Parts: sequence; structure tokens; C-alpha cells
Amino acid sequence: MVSKELRADLQLKWQRIQQAMQMVNADGCLLSVDVNLFYTTGQIFSGYFYLPSQGEPCFFVKRPNGITGSNVEYIRKPEQIPALLAEKGINQPNKLLLEADELSYNDYIRLQQLFNPKETGNATTLMRNVRMVKTPWEISQFRISAKGHAATYAEIPSCYRPGITDLEFQYEIENKMRRQGSIGIFRAFGANMDIHMGSILAGDNAEAPSPFDFALGGQGMDPSCPLGANGTILKEGTSVMVDMAGNYSAYLTDMTRVYAIGKLPELAYKAHQVSLTIQHEIENMARPGTPCADLYNLAFQMAEREGLADYFMGTKQQAKFVGHGIGLQINELPVLTPRSKELLEENMTFALEPKFVIPGTGAVGVENSYLVTNNAVEKLTLFEENIIQL
Repeated sequence: MVSKELRADLQLKWQRIQQAMQMVNADGCLLSVDVNLFYTTGQIFSGYFYLPSQGEPCFFVKRPNGITGSNVEYIRKPEQIPALLAEKGINQPNKLLLEADELSYNDYIRLQQLFNPKETGNATTLMRNVRMVKTPWEISQFRISAKGHAATYAEIPSCYRPGITDLEFQYEIENKMRRQGSIGIFRAFGANMDIHMGSILAGDNAEAPSPFDFALGGQGMDPSCPLGANGTILKEGTSVMVDMAGNYSAYLTDMTRVYAIGKLPELAYKAHQVSLTIQHEIENMARPGTPCADLYNLAFQMAEREGLADYFMGTKQQAKFVGHGIGLQINELPVLTPRSKELLEENMTFALEPKFVIPGTGAVGVENSYLVTNNAVEKLTLFEENIIQL
């Protein structure tokens, strides 16, 4: 089904999933959500991936045609799976894990009834925890995205023309993204988390709250998608926060930079510098074993000490996190919140985004993607971090 290099990576992932399954006494795990299929098979197909707690997985494919392999079985419906497992000598699971947080109610009940296990557990929780710590192959994919991300951001000044709107600015950036190799899809976990290729926030639109659980909102183009650019004219004294997707491989980097039209108020430059200082202090603190809650608390305390707490992570609606895990989805675990119970581990990847919103001006601050190493963190997204004049 896949190359030798990717096959070795997948086997490592299967082992990690099986270890996690054994910790919760699960005999089988059935996956069908696209990101979990890609994580476990290296591709997306319509069908199911079944992993017993010991032994090789099975791939049950409905479409497309042409997928081959020793453990690949083509099916028309999931009701065929139990009999096919029996033919392979795989016992019916006593405890089966299903993607309870992501399947529809009908699909969940259907799969539960056809396997009829004594107990059903939540594969969504297990998979999100397993996916927190990245494999060497995954880390190489982040580096590809980070390189494409920086190359696109270097072209952003050429997208600006006096008098254009934030939407027109974003259209030009999206063109550059695609030409740099952007895949074009930006996956997020959770219901009602719609987003296209990223967000541009200019002027007062940066204050507009959004129902979506992103750091900052924006009114958006239409009530059907209330997030991001809304047609604000890029005029003198306006900051433009660019938070576009780093989707140059399946693994997403997250990076935000701020551009200025003319000169901004001194408060904006001060807040931006505080953001950079917060980033620097968190870089010095973060290492394996560091509580994620401590990273948020440090950021908030620094903003408060500088008299900027009222602008930190929004004004009309303030986000209660300063960073989040990244991976196949832009909002993976861990999350840097004051209530987080998670500790950083080696080979985790996360985005750090201390941001401020200045009324009448717009948003300032920085966001970068990091890899947790054995004794520190490595910044993956390397690009100019000061406010860039347009």
C-alpha cells in the first residue's frame, strides 16, 4: 500500500496504538475518520482500519478501487467485517474502541451492534493522545510545511496594493500559497470549526468575537462563516495579522505575522514586543516535563505585569489559551490553558501564539510552531518576527 519508509513509520504508530489499547484493556480498535485513516495507513479511503491489540491490522476498503496489500479486503458494507476477521483467525473483541466523538449516532450504533462487544470505548480520545507525540517521519513532514510556510510569507509584501481590502489581500496570499505547494485543506478537530486556508484580521475586525474556538475571531464574509476577513480597507494606521495555513504537507505548521499600513500607535509596538518577550521566556521554560498550564500562566502574568491583560488574546472575547498542539489537524493536543493537566513530552509539536488586540488598530503578536526536543524546544517556523511595514 505504501513505501518502505512510510511502512516502517506506520508500524511504529500501530505499536503505539496497541500499547495504548492494552492500557485500557481494549481488544480491538476500528477507525474510519479521515485523519485517523491517514495516520494509520498513509492514505485516505472510504472504509475502515481495524487493529487488534496484538498482531497485524486489517484494511476494509469500499473505495477507491486499486488499493492492494496482504491485509486489504474490499467490502460493500461494514456488516461484512466480523466474518472476514473470523476468517483471518481474529477473535471478536470483548472491548471495542470506536470514534465516539466523531462518528454520527447512526454509524456508532450500527458498528456497536454488528460487533456486539461486551464493552465499547472511545477511540477518539485514545487516538488524540497517541497522536500528540510525533514519529521521526511526521517531524520530517512538519519541516516541509515550515519551509513552504516561510517561503509564502516572504512573498506577502508583494500582495499589497494601496486601497485594497483585507479580502483582496487574502486572495493574493492564497494564490501564493497554492503556487508554493499548499494542499489547500486546513483540517480542524471538533464540531463547528469551519475555516478555509487561514485568517486575515485588519483593524477593528480583530475585535469581532467568533463562535469558533480559535485564538481570535473576526466577522468573516458572511454570517454562515463568521471568522476572519470581512472587507476592511487596509488604511493608514491599520495592523494586518496574517495567520494562514502551513499545509504544505499533511502535517500543519501554524505561524502568524503582523504587517502594518503606515505607522501604528506606540501601544501596538509595545504589545508586539511583549508578545516576543513572552515567546522568548516560554522558549526558555519549555522542555519535557513542563506543565502546559505553567506556560499559559507565565504568558498571562507577563501580559498583566505590562498592563496589557485587557488586550491579551482578544478584547470583547478573550481566548483562555496561548497555544495548542499541531499535527494532521491544526488544533491537536496538548492545549496551553490554565486548566491543562498535560506535561510536555519529547517529540510533541505545538504552536505558541501570545497575541494582543489594540482597539482602533488591530491585532499584534506572533505565532510559531515548535518541536519539543530531549531538553528544550526547537522553533520550526523561521521568519522575520517584527512588525513588517507594507
